[in-house]
Amino acid sequence: MKADSPLGQVISLSAKRLVQDVPAPQHGDAVLRDVLSGGPFDAAVTGFVLACLPEGDKPVLWVSDRMSRRENGRLYGAALGHFGFQGKVLRVEVSHPRDVLWAMEEGAGCAGLAAVVGEIHGAPEVLSFTATKRLALRAEAAKVPVWLIRSGDHGALSAARERWRLTSLPARRHPYNPAAPGAPLWEAELFRARGRSPGVWQAAYDGQGQSKRGADRLRLLSRSGDGPMAADHNAAADAAGG
Repeated sequence: MKADSPLGQVISLSAKRLVQDVPAPQHGDAVLRDVLSGGPFDAAVTGFVLACLPEGDKPVLWVSDRMSRRENGRLYGAALGHFGFQGKVLRVEVSHPRDVLWAMEEGAGCAGLAAVVGEIHGAPEVLSFTATKRLALRAEAAKVPVWLIRSGDHGALSAARERWRLTSLPARRHPYNPAAPGAPLWEAELFRARGRSPGVWQAAYDGQGQSKRGADRLRLLSRSGDGPMAADHNAAADAAGG
C-alpha cells in the first residue's frame, strides 16, 4: 500500500487485458465469411467486401443471382478503385441461387483465383447449413477466401467462420464541399465468429492505411457502448476485488 494513493491502495492492471483487439477481417485467411445487409438496397455490404479483398495478380470471381442484382445492383468497374481494389474481377451472372452455390464451389477449388464472392438474396432452401458447410470446407482445403453476401436474410443458419452485418451510416464530411457527400461509413457488427469476440464497430475504407500497411485497407473503430466496453468494466471490477 502506498500513502500517496487517494483510495489507500494501488491496483495493478498490468496483468489484466482491458482493451480487446479489433477483429478486422484478415484478407489472407482462407475461410468462408457471411456478410448480411442491415437493410434493403444498402450498398454497405459491397463496399465492405471490396475493402477486404486481397490484392495481387489473380482475379476475383464474383457471382450473383438475379434478385441480388435487382437489389444491390452490378459492380461498377471504374468505382472499385475508390475502395482500394486494383485487381481484376470475373463477373458471373446467373438466375438461381443454386447456380451461385455451384459456381462458388467450383471457384473455391481453383488456385488461379484470389478470392470468391457470391451474392444470394433471401434465404432460399438451397442455401442450407449443409451447403454453407461445403463452401467452408472447400475454402479451407483450397486456401481460397470465400465471401457470401446475403441480402434480405435475417441470419439463417450458416457454417461460416465469421458472420458480419453491415449498415450504412451518414457519410463523412467532404473536405472541400460541405454540401457534397463525403467518404462512406458503415456500422459493422460481427455477431458470430470462431476464435474472436463479437462486437460492433464503425468501419471505413482507409486510403492512407493502404500505403502504410499494404493490403490492409479497412479501418475499424470501436463504437461507444458496445460489448467489449462491458467486458472492460467486468475486468476492472475483478482487478479491484483482487
